[in-house]
Amino acid sequence: MEPKTIKKIGVLTSGGDSPGMNAAIRAVVRAGFYYDIEMYGIYRGYEGMISNDIKKLESKHITHVLERGGTFLKSARSAEFRTPEGRQKAYNNLKSHGIDALVVIGGDGSLTGAHLFYKEFGIPAIGLPGTIDNDLSGTDSTIGFDTACNTAIEAIDKIRDTATSHDRLFFVEVMGRDAGFIAINAGIGSAAAAILIPEKKMPIEHLVDKLRIRTKAKKASNIVIVAEGGKSGGATEIAALVSKHLPYYDIKVTILGHLQRGGSPSSYDRLLASKLGVSAIEGLLQGKYDVMAGLINNKVVYTPIKKAIVDDKSVDEDDFRVAKILST
Repeated sequence: MEPKTIKKIGVLTSGGDSPGMNAAIRAVVRAGFYYDIEMYGIYRGYEGMISNDIKKLESKHITHVLERGGTFLKSARSAEFRTPEGRQKAYNNLKSHGIDALVVIGGDGSLTGAHLFYKEFGIPAIGLPGTIDNDLSGTDSTIGFDTACNTAIEAIDKIRDTATSHDRLFFVEVMGRDAGFIAINAGIGSAAAAILIPEKKMPIEHLVDKLRIRTKAKKASNIVIVAEGGKSGGATEIAALVSKHLPYYDIKVTILGHLQRGGSPSSYDRLLASKLGVSAIEGLLQGKYDVMAGLINNKVVYTPIKKAIVDDKSVDEDDFRVAKILST
């Protein structure tokens, strides 16, 4: 496709926040300035696009944001944007500012919005994978995933201190929606006794047998990592089932929750966000529309948004094998 003339670009963050979103915004805006493009911040995602909460960005707006978690552009979910009328209102607001193209930072729902907008109104758009879940294909890692894993591991290390002191069995629930990436990485990184993820259903009997073996081996502590979207339920439900089989255990449950979304982004997430932010602007100028910029084998790739959100991305089988070996 012949590149369109682009003079003004809007950037927004949408859906759940993730560490590194601010770094991505900064990179997008700085790259825009480098290529002599006017940059506009769309606050509160698609909801802000509909309510015309759109402001021109200057250098002062992106000073000292690289190291901050969350998103200074704010984020929100918009039911109105899911309607044709809502999207028409959003389009009218963009045109009133003369915005030629969009960079959308978020997960699959956010990128779906960018795809629809391009199909309906022809607004060139590039998505950046901003989600702790790491569930988008077309990139080895999503912005925020590495930080979320580090946060989870740090919390689990602290839980292990009290678990060891009291010979307790802890069930720790991590986020990830219906994807087990955080669970498998945090489980390996924290030497978990077992890891329960949505992609691999483990019968309660198998888990109980594993814990019994560890009891006989006189393990000082046992921590089981549970992904929140597991088919057998969350950590609370799993703990209740296990307690019926192992009544002698002092069982505790910790749900890490939104703790994993906050905090200063890791060095890796800062680098990833920065690379992809620049690539988003350069991709738009090269005529790459309706795609997501990602990093595979340390190389920037542009994947059609529809493919990125539809194709299944599953936990690496080798990671699961490693976790199984190390937990024996």
